Amino acid sequence: MAAHPAPPQSRDIAESLGLAVVASSRAPLLLLDGGFLVIAASASFCQAFAINPESVAGQPIFSLGDGEWGVPQLRSLLRATLCGAAEIEAYEMDLNSPARGLRRLVLNAHRLDPGTGDTPRILLTIADVTQARRDDARHAAALMEKDDLLQQKAVLLQEVRHRVANSLQIIASVLLQNARRVNSEESRSHLRDAHQRVMSVAALQHQLAASSLEGVPLRPYLTHLCESIAASMIGDPERISLTVDADDTVVASDISISLGLIVTELVINALKHAFPKNRKGAIRVAYKAGGGDWTLSVSDDGVGMPVAHKASAGLGTSIVAALSRQLQAEPSIKDRHPGMTASVSHKHTASAPALDAI
Repeated sequence: MAAHPAPPQSRDIAESLGLAVVASSRAPLLLLDGGFLVIAASASFCQAFAINPESVAGQPIFSLGDGEWGVPQLRSLLRATLCGAAEIEAYEMDLNSPARGLRRLVLNAHRLDPGTGDTPRILLTIADVTQARRDDARHAAALMEKDDLLQQKAVLLQEVRHRVANSLQIIASVLLQNARRVNSEESRSHLRDAHQRVMSVAALQHQLAASSLEGVPLRPYLTHLCESIAASMIGDPERISLTVDADDTVVASDISISLGLIVTELVINALKHAFPKNRKGAIRVAYKAGGGDWTLSVSDDGVGMPVAHKASAGLGTSIVAALSRQLQAEPSIKDRHPGMTASVSHKHTASAPALDAI
């Protein structure tokens, strides 16, 4: 059955309702006819673009204001919309007004078919996003500036770590020279201990200087650290071996320092006490993590810890205990027969976060 045109009275009522909707819209909105003449404009449009609401109806959109709306891209968009070739969604356009300067607009244009044989119309909504784009630009500039500052900080921190490591090596050399000069065996032993600790800290600094600021992978970190300790303390690698078995955990640099110092103290302790009289053996450093829990251990197959030594807590033991508290972990010692295992273990709780979450 053929459709019949709506009665003139119905068309007038629909037109009146449409004009009322446009006029009362809080968003800047224009209703255009097929010749791009303004049928109706919302009060918000007239206010936003300083257009006289009494004279806007019947004017071509391209002549509104001081003619700034007559830009070629707007003409092309409206023509494409009118012929049904396109429906414009979120098209951004610059509007350069002599009175208000350059503004960034987002346009949405939709063709309206009355269905009565009348000429199609265009509903055009306009959003002024000038301030939003300026805020975006400022935010992007601030992020770039922040990235530049972080990069500068990273470079400076790496340089500081290199300088600290070099200074520590000089101090270690002085300690070793003094150890060779003193006559007291006790003083010589203390100076050598100090030398080894300073060298280990220097090795830690070198490792951190070569690592990322975002995180330190423990396996290569502990491997290189133990290689440095072995090179400075194990005269015969065929007599004593030092190996590392660690998972793929990545920790923050400050956490890696604490773990590295614990490993240094425990390995030095094993080298000093586990293999007397040129005894052969092996030392194994292990780190395992899972479910927020982790364990760092140093095991040897030596003579075990003498009873007299168990009763006294030396400097190394105090250092390990302090670092363990800092990591919210518990140190422990177990006999292995042969040898012993010194461990530092962390149990994940709400107040004690996992290392890889720090």
